[in-house]
Amino acid sequence: MENQVEVLLIEDNPDDAMLAMKALKTYMKNEIVWLKDGEEASNFLFGKAEYSNRDTNIKPKVILLDLKMPKVDGLELLERIRSNDLTRSIPVVIMTSSKEDRDLEKAYSLGANSYVVKPIDFDQFS
Repeated sequence: MENQVEVLLIEDNPDDAMLAMKALKTYMKNEIVWLKDGEEASNFLFGKAEYSNRDTNIKPKVILLDLKMPKVDGLELLERIRSNDLTRSIPVVIMTSSKEDRDLEKAYSLGANSYVVKPIDFDQFS
């Protein structure tokens, strides 16, 4: 599986994660890896804790990142991603329910490539 990680979905809400994966699989065949919080994602990306044996040179092609998560929130994780040479160049798309201007501005100032507000239903999401 590790060699095929193309989309890294970091989302703590299982319903939102399933909706995102269903929508993505409608349009592509890429391998999607779902991680449930920012701490797990950080460990995955930087080869720590339960992912210490993972080859960190195998990078996702894109990261879909929620902002509001337990342990490590999305903005903190984005800052970690952009401050590390290993992950700096991976495109990061923020997918969040937050419509707040300060979240949008902070995400872009930290280096997000795009900011998408999650819609309520599957058709809108797709």
